[in-house]
Amino acid sequence: MLMLGLLFAALFSLTAGASDASPWTLVAHWLAPGGVLSERDRIIILDIRMPRIVLGMLVGAGLAVSGAVMQGLFRNPLADPGLIGVSAGAALGAGTVIVLGPMLLAGAPGLPALYVLPFAAFAGALATTSILYRIATRLGRTSVATMLLAGIAIAALASALLGLLIFLADDRQLRDLTFWNLGSLAGATWPKVAAVSPIVGAGLIAAPFLARGLNAMALGEAAAMQMGVPVQRLKYVAVAAVAASTGAAVAVSGGIGFVGIVVPHLLRLAIGPDNRFLLPASALLGAALLLLADAVSRTIVAPAELPIGIVTAAAGAPVFLWILLRRRGVLDL
Repeated sequence: MLMLGLLFAALFSLTAGASDASPWTLVAHWLAPGGVLSERDRIIILDIRMPRIVLGMLVGAGLAVSGAVMQGLFRNPLADPGLIGVSAGAALGAGTVIVLGPMLLAGAPGLPALYVLPFAAFAGALATTSILYRIATRLGRTSVATMLLAGIAIAALASALLGLLIFLADDRQLRDLTFWNLGSLAGATWPKVAAVSPIVGAGLIAAPFLARGLNAMALGEAAAMQMGVPVQRLKYVAVAAVAASTGAAVAVSGGIGFVGIVVPHLLRLAIGPDNRFLLPASALLGAALLLLADAVSRTIVAPAELPIGIVTAAAGAPVFLWILLRRRGVLDL
């Protein structure tokens, strides 16, 4: 069912947009190779929309699975990658390049500008994760509670530093910062897809192997260790996978909220809390929902484009509130 939903979302995203180019035009070209597909349509479908769809699937799947892993690791349904400072670190790295880039990169004029911002965001995510892990680890053991509290503090510090950069930014830089923080897939290209695929893919591949351990962690760390789960290694791999997936996703798409927290919640209501099914289902639903959100962002104010973070927040916040009220029994549904 989720596979069909993802296929529908991909087809809808391939068709939606200010241009009337559609996959049916591409099919017609394949069936009658005589110039049916114009150069304009070829560029729109194959070079603009296709990499955008693939990148959207990777980002949506990475954020949703990261949220599910975080919630299982912290045994907290409100946990998501932003809670431990990963997203804030990525935003700080991107903000540093946007505001201070001309000064910092003055000595490296040959550095491709296309990759500087994603690399800085990814480096910021990895740096905050490394600091967080060192703070939370003592005598070879990582405290989940300390990691959670330290993550909140690191996220606050990163947000304060980003606020300082916003204060120092000029009008153009301020616009770039604002647009990046709201999230967008507009810059999707095949080189970006190739760069982010191994990183997000590694996190997605590692996630199912964490399912058994995360299920045991729901009973507590002591119970998990008695069941033979290597708890310390589980924590390390889980945090590393989340940092890699989220850092890479945020690096190429900017700040996109609510995917990592809403998708696992919806799936728990539908299929239950078993991570063996929850993690792959989160990947499929996260990818599908982000593609739909991106299609809406490209069509709702066409020919302009609405930042995708606005769409996910506008749709995700009411759904999340509904879930919370339903869990508390406020809504009799």
